Amino acid sequence: MTSTADPIDHEALKRRYAQERDKRLRPDGPDQYLEPTGRYAHFVDDPYSTPTEREPKDDHVTFAIIGAGFAGLATGARLREAGIDDVRLIEGGGDVGGAWYWNRYPGAMCDTASMIYLPLLEETGHVPSHKYTAAPENFAHAQRIATHYRLYDDALFNTKVTDLRWDDDAGRWHIATDRGDAFTATYVSMGVGPLNKPKLPGIEGIETFEGHAFHTSRWDYAYTGGDWQGAPMDRLADKRVGIIGTGATAVQCIPHLARDAGELYVFQRTPSSIDVRNNHPIDPEWFATLEPGWQRRWLENFCTLQTGGFADEDLVQDGWTDISQRIRDRVVAMVTDGAPLDEATLTKAFTDSDDEKMTEIRARV
Repeated sequence: MTSTADPIDHEALKRRYAQERDKRLRPDGPDQYLEPTGRYAHFVDDPYSTPTEREPKDDHVTFAIIGAGFAGLATGARLREAGIDDVRLIEGGGDVGGAWYWNRYPGAMCDTASMIYLPLLEETGHVPSHKYTAAPENFAHAQRIATHYRLYDDALFNTKVTDLRWDDDAGRWHIATDRGDAFTATYVSMGVGPLNKPKLPGIEGIETFEGHAFHTSRWDYAYTGGDWQGAPMDRLADKRVGIIGTGATAVQCIPHLARDAGELYVFQRTPSSIDVRNNHPIDPEWFATLEPGWQRRWLENFCTLQTGGFADEDLVQDGWTDISQRIRDRVVAMVTDGAPLDEATLTKAFTDSDDEKMTEIRARV
């Protein structure tokens, strides 16, 4: 695989990419986005649950876990397996699930293969329905883990940590929340991430727009009709709908909006790279033939290929492992042809592989 046999004009692509990048660069960088506070706070209101009254906690637990997405749930599960009984989840949402609690927009789906994405499949006995599972199934699996490992027993939902302080003399953490809790923990684990926080565009007039507006991570089915299981959004039939952005979320929900809305306008600043999904059902009979310990083997295989390593086979066979193996094989070919194994070679292998893949995607379009 050498440049002399390469039909792609990499320099032309580099110039075009730079041109498109420069169009979109802004001096304010991430500050262009609005924090969902103050007059924008309604964009983060929870439409899925109403907090219930409870007495504030003032006790001590061995282990507190901040966040009840898959990271927090997997941590709690392993702690239960290790024999630790007093494990407390602290979660801002009304249930477990993290990103899958909040993101219930039509078409929501994971873009990582379920066999490696959904944790604790062997332990819970769940068989994913498809290679890439939809949001309702992901959320249900989070609930399955919490039930299986009794993580609901002492969980605090609709609760946000406001203060976390280490007491060196006592050897414990002091934890305060927005529900009046003031308890301690010997250990604290943070299973938090950015995918539950809406990112609002700093568009002039957004705060005075008189139409109905919401963020996809707080989808308002009371307004649109339908549900996240795919029922038609019948209340949009006479509506003109606009959606801002064409990232993965928009790509998933736009087909549903196009189907149900009277009119749909898509506002795009930067196109996304979208490839074929190649989704398919998982055969339960095939799944039953997998030997114990299969999920760890799949995870190790995926991570090996993702980091440029070699494996006897590609168990996951998705877009992530495909591009990683392209880069790896290109590095090997370049070094075999005499190139030094240095930063310049690795960078060229990366960019040339990306050019190759993106050219394939553009050819499909």
